[in-house]
Amino acid sequence: MFFSFDGIDGTGKSTQVRLLDEALRGRGFDVVLCRDPGSTALGERIREVLLTNDPATPIGRRSEMFLYMAARAQLVEEVILPALESGKIVIADRFLLANVVYQGHAGGLNPAEIWQVGRVATQGRLPDCVFLLDMAPEGAGQRMDRPLDRMESQGDEFRERLRAGFLQEASGSDRVHVIEADRPIEAVQADIWQIAAKVLGIGN
Repeated sequence: MFFSFDGIDGTGKSTQVRLLDEALRGRGFDVVLCRDPGSTALGERIREVLLTNDPATPIGRRSEMFLYMAARAQLVEEVILPALESGKIVIADRFLLANVVYQGHAGGLNPAEIWQVGRVATQGRLPDCVFLLDMAPEGAGQRMDRPLDRMESQGDEFRERLRAGFLQEASGSDRVHVIEADRPIEAVQADIWQIAAKVLGIGN
């Protein structure tokens, strides 16, 4: 089973990834965690290039999209597919949906073309269940009490387009579950677990 988490920055993805991991391990499941981009030697190098605020290295949207795809292709080949083939559960902090929304809906590229490239990069393996943590960009931004990376530093209007893009993609998919993230951590976790348990066919 392959789960992924997505949403605008500041919605609590990392926390909920950790809590789902703990809940699954506590019930005896073998879980592999990964982040996209990252979790491989190549992916971490690409992640550094993509997220570092370096005015001396401008990155166009199309190049940005392909860099994410390269990191993801390595992640799928090196981590995700081997884990799934051995019967493990995979939880990814972001996956292809993020590319479609960040470079497509918010960045101006064609979302359909990004999906097409993404299916090649992922060998057609998409998450079985996506948790989309949703909240207003203003509230999410207030949660980020740290220096912002290159992708996080693109302004309020960009974040509004991100949220709209995520919700638009979710409306057309039965695999994407929108979770209201502007609530206590325990309430968000409970909703996520209810869905995960149903997908896995286990009791709460």
